[in-house]
Amino acid sequence: MILLTGANGHLGANLVRRLLADGAAVRVLLRPDSDNSTVDGLDVEPAFVRIARQKHPEGRFFEADMSDFRLPQQYDVVMCLFSSIGYLKTVDRVLRAFVCFRQHLIEGGLVVVEPWFEPGVLDPQRVSRNVGKTNDICVTRTGRVELEAGLSRLYFDYEISGPEGTRHASEVHELGLFTKDELMEAFRSAGLQADYDPKGLTNRGLYIAHMRPKQ
Repeated sequence: MILLTGANGHLGANLVRRLLADGAAVRVLLRPDSDNSTVDGLDVEPAFVRIARQKHPEGRFFEADMSDFRLPQQYDVVMCLFSSIGYLKTVDRVLRAFVCFRQHLIEGGLVVVEPWFEPGVLDPQRVSRNVGKTNDICVTRTGRVELEAGLSRLYFDYEISGPEGTRHASEVHELGLFTKDELMEAFRSAGLQADYDPKGLTNRGLYIAHMRPKQ
């Protein structure tokens, strides 16, 4: 059995299909508004958990986050992709998440974590602009980042144009900036032995960890 976070993204969805095609049993942690019918999911917001249960009564949903969850099952692989580990913001919460991941592994299981950027990589002077079009809708997203000690704050502004006119929306994401040494130490402290691939899936690196042998 494999536990996968971030399964509603493009890469995660393709990975789920590949795993299923290979005969693997998969459970995923994902947003409650995703279009999937059989999932184990969790969210820190009780309202989102209620909505998820209403939309997907076949699934199992829990009110928790990745740094404090207890699911009634252990897994061959726990995956935390798309830099979602950065949303924990602090090394202490990352350590608690890694402990949760280890507690949900069967013997011989693996933890796979795709990190956010290390300190010194993001450019606060850079402004990004992405445009997406579908049917009669055009969405333009403009993004920038602010940096402070150990934290990146991403600002996204959206211009959404369609037959009914143009509207605007915005959102802010805060992600912790962790060094490789900090994450490796968190793995060790959680009882996991990690290897690091500097390229990974999206050039952000990738950690693959297993339970450390008992002394």
